[in-house]
Amino acid sequence: MGRGLEGLVISVLGGDYREVGLIKEFLAQGARVVIFGYPPMPELTGCQPARTVWDAIRGANVIVVAMGGLDVGGKIRTLDPDVTVHVTEELLMAIGPGVPVLIGVARPRLKNLANKHGINLIEVAEIDEIAIANSIPTAEGAVQIAMEELPITIHGSNSFVMGFGRVGITMARVLIGLGAHTYVVARNPAQLARAEEMGAVAISMADIKEYIGLADVVFNTIPYIVLTEDILKCMKAGSLIIDLASDPGGTDFDAAAKLGIRAILALGLPGKVAPRTAGQILVRTVPGLIQRTLALSRRP
Repeated sequence: MGRGLEGLVISVLGGDYREVGLIKEFLAQGARVVIFGYPPMPELTGCQPARTVWDAIRGANVIVVAMGGLDVGGKIRTLDPDVTVHVTEELLMAIGPGVPVLIGVARPRLKNLANKHGINLIEVAEIDEIAIANSIPTAEGAVQIAMEELPITIHGSNSFVMGFGRVGITMARVLIGLGAHTYVVARNPAQLARAEEMGAVAISMADIKEYIGLADVVFNTIPYIVLTEDILKCMKAGSLIIDLASDPGGTDFDAAAKLGIRAILALGLPGKVAPRTAGQILVRTVPGLIQRTLALSRRP
């Protein structure tokens, strides 16, 4: 096993069992790992627990924030129920110059603060090699939710996939494999051509109202409001929406509730349904990402 992180101090702020596997890899590659937001765990032997979040970031060469990101209040998810961690502007200002901060997905407020203070903020979940791998547990988790919520089988259902990016492609492939009548809704003609080649019914976003009434379940992957009240009014009673897009999703949830349409915002599925697999994805990719990032920062 390589020692590519030898001599680095890596601070890990919060997280779940995905980060536990990543922390073990950091240690194996020679890093000194400072953790905050974790209870005593045998798996974390060799780490240095910090008493405060300020102690955790002091002297760090790299800061890793929970891959699940922050909630609307800026709080980080932790495994220690007695510890609350908030990422504030004051905390960002205390980060050393040039120190990369890795996070799953950053909310706009955090991005704005990072830009304001010159923080090198890296959204790990947006990197293709991670996002594509994570699309598999995301799709499996979405199907699990649909199976629990629908009174019918996925096989033979009318299943719509909104968007045909990294998650949408995998979602459509899984649904086709399960025997669903799969409809892909997108704007890009090339994406629609690929969806048709895969065996899905390709629908332009401009024509969504004509077809959405067929849907038993809609899996949305588009991270802005596409399932508006006007479109929701065209859906049939008993249909289900599983929104996989980044918070706040692509559904008008208030309108859905008013219209009696079940809509579920399903965030962070890889860490929830397959934490070991999700952790392995991070182990394969994040150490190399750190090495490349630091190498670039050292260039004259």
